[in-house]
Amino acid sequence: MHTIRHIRSTWLGAGLGAGLLAALLTTGAGSAETLPAAQGEVILSVSGAISTTNGDGVLALDADLLATLPQHAFTTATIWTEGTATYSGVLLRDLLAAAGATGATVKLTALNDYQIAMPAADAATDGPLLAYLADGQPMSIRDKGPVWLIYPFDDVAAYRTEQTYARSIWQLNRIEITD
Repeated sequence: MHTIRHIRSTWLGAGLGAGLLAALLTTGAGSAETLPAAQGEVILSVSGAISTTNGDGVLALDADLLATLPQHAFTTATIWTEGTATYSGVLLRDLLAAAGATGATVKLTALNDYQIAMPAADAATDGPLLAYLADGQPMSIRDKGPVWLIYPFDDVAAYRTEQTYARSIWQLNRIEITD
């Protein structure tokens, strides 16, 4: 049984709220939208074929901005960790929608420049989660953070493949949308 849970974010940053969330979620792909700059440390940037930015062609996100998007969580074991953990964050599809992404390819890059590319259509499912919390705590670089693209491996056997494991990029800090 697929058990991704929608959760309510409880730690919106100062000055962030319903207005910013509405701006992120209602921006049309055909119009350019500029949002306030991240106030904290940027942990993820989205660039390329996007229509929502808060920088020079980039959507730069700190933890508070990520928390304004719909939050989801699941519990799973991985081949890289011991036991299970509950991972919380934003579905990749929700982030791409909020960014107004229009390209066909999603290129993900880690802090160490490890890179993967995947068809944007593969991001449209409710599987890939941009987790920035593990068991309710922010993920440090040592613990595969600041962001880890992770799948519900225990819930969906189809995700237990070499291709999906290769896409499970940790220490993720950049996403580029290309045609």
